[in-house]
Amino acid sequence: MSHAEPIYSSLGADPLLGEIVKIFVEEIPSRVKTLVSQAVADDWETLGRTAHQLKGAFGSHGFDQLTPTAKRLETAAREDSPDAENILQALAELIGMCKRLRPGTPETVASGGTNETP
Repeated sequence: MSHAEPIYSSLGADPLLGEIVKIFVEEIPSRVKTLVSQAVADDWETLGRTAHQLKGAFGSHGFDQLTPTAKRLETAAREDSPDAENILQALAELIGMCKRLRPGTPETVASGGTNETP
């Protein structure tokens, strides 16, 4: 999978859960902003907690592909002696993946539906 490919939720086609996934994707830029603010402040403890929460949220919303990356960020931030370079690398990877999240399904895009970029 190339880095430019959109990432769709496994729940995107579900008539009941698709709207919840759409709302979650719309909230991602705000969540990313929170992570960045915590990193800028070197608040590794809070960053680790936020990454933990996101890890669960990704799984709950059908974005299982992001769970390992969020876990890597969480683990790096929660080390006894946090390594800022390692944390920032994991954060950059997670942000890159977050930018690729899309509501709906690839079929929605092909049929002319709306899948706006968050």
